[in-house]
Amino acid sequence: MDNEVLAFRFTATVTDRAGRTPRERLTDPARLKMWLGATGLDVADVSPSDLGRAVELREAVYRVGSALAAGEPPESEDVHTLNTFAAAGHAKAVLEHEGAGWHLTETTPVADALGVLATDAIRILGGPDRSRIKNCEGPGCSGLFLDTSRGANRRWCSMNTCGNKVKKSRLNAR
Repeated sequence: MDNEVLAFRFTATVTDRAGRTPRERLTDPARLKMWLGATGLDVADVSPSDLGRAVELREAVYRVGSALAAGEPPESEDVHTLNTFAAAGHAKAVLEHEGAGWHLTETTPVADALGVLATDAIRILGGPDRSRIKNCEGPGCSGLFLDTSRGANRRWCSMNTCGNKVKKSRLNAR
């Protein structure tokens, strides 16, 4: 994964946001379960209402990140959403043989997983590097990323996808 920020990887479950037809990748609860599992937030089951709450959180993260990238203050409703999801989670960080992970409760595992995502978003969106949050300049993308380059001049969420597309199109134009 090119994006080191978990919450920003979550916002990438919608692709081509700036294109004509954004593409939703969390099309059903099973897809959310699969995405959470791939990030180490394994849950046994995801309901349609869990999916709805996940999409609500994802879009709030995206709107807050995009506002900060544009140098604007985020909407208070979106900030409230992030804080509410973070407070609802009861996940505990654990050190396992493979490295760091998360222990989710048996009673509210999806809320716990969404709490981890919201907490990660708050850490980045409210942290000292918040001025380095950017939207990708790739054609149709507009995905969020944290620019950790020395000169703060990174333009794409991923050099392997968006950056490569731009470079290929420039080459073909010649």
